[in-house]
Amino acid sequence: MIGENAVVESGSVVAPFTHIPAGEVWGGNPAGFRRKRDDAGEAAARIAAAPESAEPSTSVSTARRNPSSPTLDYCFLIEAGAPDFKTCSKPHALHRADERPPLLVKCHRGPTSSSSSTLNLGTQFWTSRGIAVLDVNYGGSTGFGREYREQLKLNWGIVDVDDCVNGAKFLAEQGLVDLRRVVISGGSAGGYTTLAALAFRDFFQGGASYYGVSDAAALARDTHKFESRYLDWLIGPYPEEEALYRERSPVYHADRLSKPVIFFQGSEDAVVPPNQTEVMVEALRRNGNAVGYFLFAGEQHGFRQAANIKRCLDAELMFYAVYVFRSGLTF
Repeated sequence: MIGENAVVESGSVVAPFTHIPAGEVWGGNPAGFRRKRDDAGEAAARIAAAPESAEPSTSVSTARRNPSSPTLDYCFLIEAGAPDFKTCSKPHALHRADERPPLLVKCHRGPTSSSSSTLNLGTQFWTSRGIAVLDVNYGGSTGFGREYREQLKLNWGIVDVDDCVNGAKFLAEQGLVDLRRVVISGGSAGGYTTLAALAFRDFFQGGASYYGVSDAAALARDTHKFESRYLDWLIGPYPEEEALYRERSPVYHADRLSKPVIFFQGSEDAVVPPNQTEVMVEALRRNGNAVGYFLFAGEQHGFRQAANIKRCLDAELMFYAVYVFRSGLTF
């Protein structure tokens, strides 16, 4: 089974879905597929093959649109399971069945791209460890009409941040997540939203920036030709609005960072050079805040090496467990 009412029979897939762009194979066994239904309502993703060393978990991660809340109309809540498989005597999850789970708010790249409800094993990494995930299609995301897309015009760093904060607040008000354990993470433009949320709002308890933009003016000056003048639409014409760019750039407000943050950076990144990240890291160190910094040799704007991607996930989880959630998770 790869999803609700989906069965593999004699090599064919019978399923009520219209989008299966990629498959995943673990240990030679098919583990699942990315897929999407025609409707924008509830869709479930199940992993059929569990590791041989573990008993199958009964938890199911669900992507859901909540039609009753404008804040969550275009967000996907991936519910955390309370893992019930046996591993060893050490705690292996950050959420028990009798408590509300911590929440990881994810910010997509772009910033005018979008998140999808299709199965993402990077998301399953978190939910299988008892952490709920809110994948936010903030105002300006693609796929929801021109009016929705236009919400980000001249408002990058404002609308996206507000939607991430409001989405997390809504879930906490519904009793679905633990407000004291809410973190935010994103890469590139999503890293910018992450850093802006941590610098300009007092809400999230920590976060992770993957090669996140921290200097919008530098990006406007140095970005590649394909995205030339892109930031004129997102913030305003440059250099005419240079003061506004400075106001919106977390790098110039790094001293406002007061929560634990971990940074992941490629040494050959030409879009967000390492020095931008290192300014943020040094500001946190000066303030005496918990900070992590991984600089990967040979990586550029977006990591390619599997070992580095795995190390990032493990390090991000460890960082939250130790410095934000303060759980008994052991590594």
